[in-house]
Amino acid sequence: MTSPGPMQFYFFHLMPWPYLPADFDRYESSSVTFPNAFYDPERGHELYNRYLDELEYAEQLGFDGVCVNEHHQTAYGNMPSPNIMAAMLARRTSRITLAIVGNGLPLRANPLRVAEEVAMIDVTSGGRVISGFVRGIGMEYFGTGVNPTVSRDRFYEAHDLIVKAWTTPGPFRWIGKHYRYNYVNIWPRPLQQPHPPIWVPGVGSRETIEWMAEMEYTYLSVYAPKAQIQRWFDQLREAYEARGKKASPDRIGMLIPIYVADTDAQAHEEGRQHIMWLFGKGLKMKFEHLMPPGYVSLDGIRAGLSGRARKPFHEHSYEELLENNQAIVGSAASVRDQLTEFQKDLGFGVLCALLQIGDMPHDRTVRSMELFASEVMPHFRPAPVVAAG
Repeated sequence: MTSPGPMQFYFFHLMPWPYLPADFDRYESSSVTFPNAFYDPERGHELYNRYLDELEYAEQLGFDGVCVNEHHQTAYGNMPSPNIMAAMLARRTSRITLAIVGNGLPLRANPLRVAEEVAMIDVTSGGRVISGFVRGIGMEYFGTGVNPTVSRDRFYEAHDLIVKAWTTPGPFRWIGKHYRYNYVNIWPRPLQQPHPPIWVPGVGSRETIEWMAEMEYTYLSVYAPKAQIQRWFDQLREAYEARGKKASPDRIGMLIPIYVADTDAQAHEEGRQHIMWLFGKGLKMKFEHLMPPGYVSLDGIRAGLSGRARKPFHEHSYEELLENNQAIVGSAASVRDQLTEFQKDLGFGVLCALLQIGDMPHDRTVRSMELFASEVMPHFRPAPVVAAG
């Protein structure tokens, strides 16, 4: 098998709450309505520090970056403020890129706070920030009380305001539909010019794909079956071509859970539990929380109805998830082969590897990270240039 093209590797972390009750199945969701009486701050203290250790270790292993993200009122991911986590990592790392994937713009009453905080981390870290922007999944709108019908409008306006605040000398005035400021004059301004790179995770909406092609940001697919991701990436490339541009591999990214062990048998024996925790418990959410009225456009609803009906994540078996290519599990050689096939078919250049999966303990997480870094990543790195003697 020939070596694939170069790939960028990011260690993605959700910081989940793994200590769910034995009778969790009787609860309808891990989010919004799942009682926070099950959260123990003492154990949370241990978890946050363990998770930060794992993120910091990724730098020693040679990952290009680490990813932190935002979720609210959920056991699925305990990072309501990814900027706080990125700020902690800024002083505990020296080389690795800090990808905040991302700040939920429509959920914020004051987008300038996002502009200020990301600029602070960028300056502190020496220009190592990627600023991801997200709308937030449907459940976030119940957790924050924001009207989902204005989600996309708020997202676009907040984005435009933040980018202008980063790139235009102030003070200036901003009078928009959702945000009004007589003075926009942020201190500090970001170190990277004209601004930190911007990533946007997506789940295939035509509006997002067209906007991404216009803006030329990095698009990141999330959790979908491989065949569905291929359609999204093909649509993205077509949207670029319609504008007389080409979508380079570094503008196309994929987030996927990966577990690596010494053998295929060991990987499946150990990985099954953690993959099933992620999809069967962490991603167990009520449909009406995921899709509140007005959150998805009419075009998005039509596109969803036109396809084959899909079961919710928590109803899939382990075998179905692997058959749909929604997770990669195996020895280093197997994972290498699967990733090579993924890259050949999908043409992406950015991989966000979810290597800490659900209730996976620290020792398994670290071992999987080490195998992935030492035996998988080098296969996708550019060959070293040897000077002529």
